[in-house]
Amino acid sequence: MSAIDARDISKRYGTVTALDRVSLTVESGEIFGFLGPNGAGKSTFLNLMLGFTHPSAGSISVFDYDCQHEGVMARERIGVLPEGYDVIDHLTGRQHIEYAIEAKQIDDNADPLNVLDRVGLTEDAGRMATEYSKGMKQRLVLGMALTGEPDLLLLDEPTAGLDPTGAAELRSIIREENERGATIFFSSHVLEQVEAVCDRVGILQNGTLIAVDTIQGLRGSLGGGTKLEITVDSLQNGTLNTIQEIEGVETAVTPDNSTIEATCTNDAKMDILVGLRDAGIDVVNFRTQEASLEDMFIEYTETGQRHNTETRTNTDFNDTDQEASNNSSNEKANTRSSQSERQSNASQELIAGTKSKSELKPEPEPESEVPSE
Repeated sequence: MSAIDARDISKRYGTVTALDRVSLTVESGEIFGFLGPNGAGKSTFLNLMLGFTHPSAGSISVFDYDCQHEGVMARERIGVLPEGYDVIDHLTGRQHIEYAIEAKQIDDNADPLNVLDRVGLTEDAGRMATEYSKGMKQRLVLGMALTGEPDLLLLDEPTAGLDPTGAAELRSIIREENERGATIFFSSHVLEQVEAVCDRVGILQNGTLIAVDTIQGLRGSLGGGTKLEITVDSLQNGTLNTIQEIEGVETAVTPDNSTIEATCTNDAKMDILVGLRDAGIDVVNFRTQEASLEDMFIEYTETGQRHNTETRTNTDFNDTDQEASNNSSNEKANTRSSQSERQSNASQELIAGTKSKSELKPEPEPESEVPSE
């Protein structure tokens, strides 16, 4: 059974398309990283899963429960750490966890201190949560999301406010939750955190899902992306041409008289070294470096941006279109604050599992409203 199944889902706000026919399947037990620049549509996708907004077309389900028509059943399987949450006034850290335990109707024997211990807040259990630092609040809301051992954890920017130690502890918690069988859906801008824990990643650009693969698969689709730095005793005339003619070599440069930097497929690395030897050039040292997730993210999003720009240039972009585009930008700025406030309040209730779809009663969405990302 798939944990998340989105089929051709689209979301439009007036003249702006936040999501454009996105199809994505996340299998049960996966750790899936969801990436994209600001405004890509990540928050809109999460809001559709949580029932905060409704799709313009398509469908999305969680463990075969339709998120729009069977939202209560879907949310019973979800623990969520939303971006832009608020702690509850006049409640201690312990009372937050007790609130989540009661709201989710968990066994009366559940001990809130066990949850607080997992997120490193045992010593501060009796303090008012409003006195917590940003990182402590982040860990507290994570603890509320973990309460009841949900089957799916939705983590939106989970490392925000955490120091390096806290981020490492979060990765450990994610792995532990995954080992017990939970599916993790991890949306973040901190690419090294995603690369450290995720099985697969998806890259969203301008509302379109432009890539879904493993880290290694993304490298392969970009032509390998292996960087090879070679130190030689001395360069000779024609050395660079010799390397550039080897099959699988994408680029080759010589920043100085003893260094060669080449980008190539994985299979071409040894061919380069053999080619240098056959040319009578002594290799003093060499090292390889695979493209990081950040490198690949930049490559994919820049390619997607160029494609979108070219597509727009080749269409009839008249004065009326330009005016509509400008109006959409103004609409987005004017409505971001009100929607953020509504979603923050709903998020606080959903963390504790206290609101069903009928109880949330989201306000009707104006046609011009555009979500913040």
